[in-house]
Amino acid sequence: MYSVFIVDDEIIVREGLRSKIDWEHSQFTFAGEAGDGEIALSMIQDIKPDILITDIKMPFMDGLELAQTVKKLQPWIRIIILSGHDEFDYAKRAISIGVEDYILKPFTLDEMLACLTKVASGLDKQKQQFTDIERMKSELESNFMLSREKLLSDIVLGMMDSGTAVQKASDFNINLVARYYIVSVSLINSKDNNINELTAAKSHILRLSSTEEDTVGFFLAPNTFVSIGKNGVKEQCEDRAFNFADTIQHELSKNTGCTILTAIGPVIDHITQIANSFQEASRILKQFRFSDKNRIIGSNDIHEPNDGSIVLQENDPLVDRLNYADESEIDQIINEYIALLGENPDHFSIIASYLLVDVIMAVSKVIEELGGNIKEVMPEILTHSFVDNAVQNEDKFISEIKRVLTAVLQYRNAHIQGRYADVILRAKKYIDRNYADPDICLHSTAEAVNFSPNHFSTIFSQECKTTFIEYLTGI
Repeated sequence: MYSVFIVDDEIIVREGLRSKIDWEHSQFTFAGEAGDGEIALSMIQDIKPDILITDIKMPFMDGLELAQTVKKLQPWIRIIILSGHDEFDYAKRAISIGVEDYILKPFTLDEMLACLTKVASGLDKQKQQFTDIERMKSELESNFMLSREKLLSDIVLGMMDSGTAVQKASDFNINLVARYYIVSVSLINSKDNNINELTAAKSHILRLSSTEEDTVGFFLAPNTFVSIGKNGVKEQCEDRAFNFADTIQHELSKNTGCTILTAIGPVIDHITQIANSFQEASRILKQFRFSDKNRIIGSNDIHEPNDGSIVLQENDPLVDRLNYADESEIDQIINEYIALLGENPDHFSIIASYLLVDVIMAVSKVIEELGGNIKEVMPEILTHSFVDNAVQNEDKFISEIKRVLTAVLQYRNAHIQGRYADVILRAKKYIDRNYADPDICLHSTAEAVNFSPNHFSTIFSQECKTTFIEYLTGI
């Protein structure tokens, strides 16, 4: 539907057009009318019609002057001139202004409808051309983004040398040259895989990424976001990675129902080592991928065994998960173990025994890291009778593992969570000693425990279940 505005100082012409055109059953709507150009101009600016029909000869402002002004203010409007003068000068001037058609008075209804239909056809073509152009632009942008994502994927997967990476990245206005690099991998989760929530989260992340200095981000998969950070200072490289991850987490928590798990790889000093940082971040993410909580984990946050023990190395994923897991995640951990049992009842007790020993070793390691001794905290789980009793059947197996995991998490919580117990303790002592100092802040406290502010902020909030500011103001 196209709206039509009529301007003519002859009321009979205006009434004729308004009453005789069957607006209801046509592709046009009547937008309004005016008796002179000056009144019409202000009305047109408010109504913004698609088509203007105007007489030439009118008081105050004639039709050609009105047409010229309207074309400057609202160039999309199509204009039809009405005139009682078949003069070449009028027609020539009308064409120079950009008038669509020129009708001589008197005219018939059919002539006017034919003229309006012709103008509408031109508008239809213009709309189609605009749609085609927008589609082409969208396709080009899509191809550009796909090519960009392919390039960045190749870089983080280590599939090209540094020279090629720098050269190809420059084609996408990406400057990869820097002293240090760091890769973060984020997994976005939505309850019930809500597509609208995931789409909104993706939009927020891309917006934040586009404005983040010295950071290049892309989606490696629909719910997996990868960012490459670069900096001239090693400490700042890691600090900015934590800051960016925290910003994304805050944005998604505030605006969507999604959670985000971010793993940050180690800082490296060569483009070809970007793949190494990516692999380490991916390894960390894999260990915690079943978590449904917001979490940021750096490569230095993961405990690595140094005694060469194969058993402990294999148990590392569970050890690290128990350092951060909530009690609400226990059922998820148990379900993963149940899935490993298979459906063969003949092998149940054998496989369950191996899995239970894995759990006992992991629990023992967590308690040891917290300064405890498994023989004092849970001595009963070290006995053969405990294992034999727990693997009698699946229900008993689930019950005993749940009891053990619940106990170790409660022990962990009572002794300050995770491997950063000493860091948190030193930070709290620093706050107690310097609370009266008006300059005490996140930066000064982080410096006191030898951490970057953003990394310390992340650790503090995850370990203490409150932000640094909330803790400080709550004392």
